[in-house]
Amino acid sequence: MYDMDEEQIVKELLPTVKRIANDLVQHLPKNVEVEDLIQEGVLALISAVRRYDPRRGVNLKTFLIKRIKGAMYDYLRNIDWMPRNLRKNIKEVEKAIYELESKLGRHPTNEEISLYTNLSNEEVMRAKNEMVRKQFLRLDEYLYDTYDSYGLDVEDSMEPLQVAYREILLEQVTEAIKQLSEREQLVLSLRFEQELSLKEIGLILGVSESRVSQILSSALIKIKKHVLGEEDGKSS
Repeated sequence: MYDMDEEQIVKELLPTVKRIANDLVQHLPKNVEVEDLIQEGVLALISAVRRYDPRRGVNLKTFLIKRIKGAMYDYLRNIDWMPRNLRKNIKEVEKAIYELESKLGRHPTNEEISLYTNLSNEEVMRAKNEMVRKQFLRLDEYLYDTYDSYGLDVEDSMEPLQVAYREILLEQVTEAIKQLSEREQLVLSLRFEQELSLKEIGLILGVSESRVSQILSSALIKIKKHVLGEEDGKSS
């Protein structure tokens, strides 16, 4: 792939850009246009192709996909589309899932979460969908963001204390993943390493897309609790 010119690389990865954008926009408000995400992804792709340095030993496709996703996530953060009440609901649902799963020994149903939080089923589903997307971003940052937006190694521009903290954080995430069930680890691998959509993962496992979302949600909450502790779920 290294011998391909810029135009060929962009053409080859354009379907990937569209897939990532469509995957992200599924549970976002109608004011977030998929075309805007695609545009951000294409611009990032072109920029990343020009910045890519094979001497760093990073796979080209992996590097480009990280830049594409990063640009889309930056765009979503910058437009600050999430209503305040949705942010509040996400925290309540996240806390409820963690506490109910400990009590029930399984992932709680939407109805059980609804009763526990006094939120409607629709509010629970909306919060869960956004919670998973939000956790995708966080896990991507923890595990795979070894390069900054300019294509440079993060550690090249970080203070020693920041580098040390990041190494500890990565160790904690790795340890948290080891404590997950084999099924949860498989879903994480398919999602973050293989870059598959929820629908594609569901087809592989023989379960519904919503079930894949439940498994991811549970796994990501466990990782977050392991890394950030109980206080994170209580913060504002």
